[in-house]
Amino acid sequence: MNYFKELKVWQKAIELVTNTYLKSQTFPKEEIYGLTSQIRRCAVSIPSNIAEGCGRKSPKDFNNFLGISLGSAFEFETQLIICKNIGYIEQEVFNFLESEIQHIQNMLIKLQASLDTK
Repeated sequence: MNYFKELKVWQKAIELVTNTYLKSQTFPKEEIYGLTSQIRRCAVSIPSNIAEGCGRKSPKDFNNFLGISLGSAFEFETQLIICKNIGYIEQEVFNFLESEIQHIQNMLIKLQASLDTK
């Protein structure tokens, strides 16, 4: 199952991480250990857990790591909303990143559903 780089959801998640790092560079310096760090960590967690799950021996293990990745995706979306509400990102950036994370969430849900882990 060591094919994570071929998964479109992993590729999209890597793009999200890159965009998150670029957009969060403008956050206030006092947030470096707060929201900046938190949103970056959960963004990184999404593709990292997909990759780790691919390295496991069973579809059941892979599905578990996809679930962790999905949880991080929802955490990211929550933090994104907070960033918009307090003015750290503009509406246009928010709309783009929200669309991307929701697409990733849907991809993860569909990938999980495709695994036969009964």
